[in-house]
Amino acid sequence: VQLQASGGGLVQLGGSLRLSCAASGFTFDAYAIGWFRQAPGKEREGVSCISSSGDFTHYEDSVKGRFTISRDNAESTVYLQMTGLKPEDTGIYYCARGANAYREATRYDYWGQGTLVTVSS
Repeated sequence: VQLQASGGGLVQLGGSLRLSCAASGFTFDAYAIGWFRQAPGKEREGVSCISSSGDFTHYEDSVKGRFTISRDNAESTVYLQMTGLKPEDTGIYYCARGANAYREATRYDYWGQGTLVTVSS
């Protein structure tokens, strides 16, 4: 099982980025994917998650209305479109595999290596 997060970078306040999570080694459309982030000196927190079919999505209040999660099961990839970025969105973003679209990080079994997002003011 492998999850490869990419798409991070340096962006200014109000800017946009699209993160990708490319999966391999398992039946992709049988699993939910979650995005989590960890800011420097802070605990990891949930961002968004999507069900295996893509029919269900969840967003934490901090990103609701600014981030959009989607998936392409034919390409085994989940995307996180981030707009209206703020300095508090800065952190390492991780994608993870779950049996369902859980909010809790502990319920995800495989994790990608993370991609760094830095938002400057």
